[in-house]
Amino acid sequence: MAERSLRGMSIGAKSLESDDNVDFAARTDVAYVCPKGHRTILPFAQDAEVPDEWECRCGLTAHREGEDDREADEITKPTRTHWDMLLERRSESELKELLVKRLDMHHHGWIPDYE
Repeated sequence: MAERSLRGMSIGAKSLESDDNVDFAARTDVAYVCPKGHRTILPFAQDAEVPDEWECRCGLTAHREGEDDREADEITKPTRTHWDMLLERRSESELKELLVKRLDMHHHGWIPDYE
């Protein structure tokens, strides 16, 4: 009875077709970059219309990467100075109070006790 039993494969487990004599469509890879810096590369058929925008995995809109775009982003990106980072932690009034306190300590010859 064992030799008469039907043997088969589970549905969808493996394909019985091979890739022999299969010609794939010509493709081109297009890179997209979102404002957070995530880079996504997607393959498109060469004759397909490639969109300028793509939704990034973080949910923001990513734009096509290009040499001109990258240079423009570097030029327009503002630089963060030490003063900007300091203002993120303290207000100007707090900084003025600290300055007055430190200047007073310096003028009166206060020496910290490290013991």
